[in-house]
Amino acid sequence: MNSILNLLTICRKAGKLSMGFDSAAEAVVKRKARLIVLASDLSPKTEKEIRFTAGKASVPVIKTEMSIDEINFGLGKKVGVLAVCDEGFSERLSQLVCGR
Repeated sequence: MNSILNLLTICRKAGKLSMGFDSAAEAVVKRKARLIVLASDLSPKTEKEIRFTAGKASVPVIKTEMSIDEINFGLGKKVGVLAVCDEGFSERLSQLVCGR
């Protein structure tokens, strides 16, 4: 889990991370998002909405084992939805989370 947070931190510093539902949804609509990352304790309604939005644009969605509080600790912002806007970061995150 630390490696996931470390990669998300680097992604944020590079300016390739949209944090929060509204920012992530906007990144999907503008075709900037390459991957949506969800917290483990995200509300079912929010998860359903972001999955629907991402599905329309064929953006993959992965759910991590990190809680919103753990993301807050690592990134400094209390969010449950993250949009990765870089192909390289999204591929590495998929590998880390899904074990591929």
